[in-house]
Amino acid sequence: MRYYEDEMILDEGPLCLDFANTLAWHASQNPIENLVDYPTLVKWAVDKKILLPEEGEELLAAAQNDTQAASEALQEAIKLREALYRVFTAAIDKRDAEPADLEIIGTWSARLLPRRKLYTENGDLKWHWTPPHSNLDAMLAPVIVSALNLVTAPELHRVGQCADDRGCGWLFLDLSRNRSRQWCSMEGCGNRAKAKRHYQRARQTA
Repeated sequence: MRYYEDEMILDEGPLCLDFANTLAWHASQNPIENLVDYPTLVKWAVDKKILLPEEGEELLAAAQNDTQAASEALQEAIKLREALYRVFTAAIDKRDAEPADLEIIGTWSARLLPRRKLYTENGDLKWHWTPPHSNLDAMLAPVIVSALNLVTAPELHRVGQCADDRGCGWLFLDLSRNRSRQWCSMEGCGNRAKAKRHYQRARQTA
């Protein structure tokens, strides 16, 4: 996943977690919004290969013709993202998810999933969205599928949150054998925590 502001690259995870992480420093008092406008939502979908570049261009053209609809699509996407984030953090904290958040996810599911159809390509079965991208927010259908698969799977209990004390809040799927992962990445928050502990030990020794 890329933070568009600082080009921070982290390991890939389930699509729904990647989408939930589009708000940087999610658990802090000063989160950084990466989906600042509709084009950045489209860019995210193209980066994740949900959309082909030409499909992204078609959506951007449609958005220019209806800026109000594009703005509403972005705001609804952000509402979905925040609902997903709260559902996953509730699972991490071993709390029940809020019914309002489950309703948001369920509403998206009811609206988008009926467009999913199976088709055959070169002998392989694949999913096709009909119409694939006629709505400005239809690119989020795979996010919904990813979320539904994860929240109903045993792997839900492997969802973790970065333990950085500044409020990184990054969500990840902990695939370590003993579920010991604590950080979004060792190169980022992990190294900072390691350096902080070293500094504190040095001060105590002094």
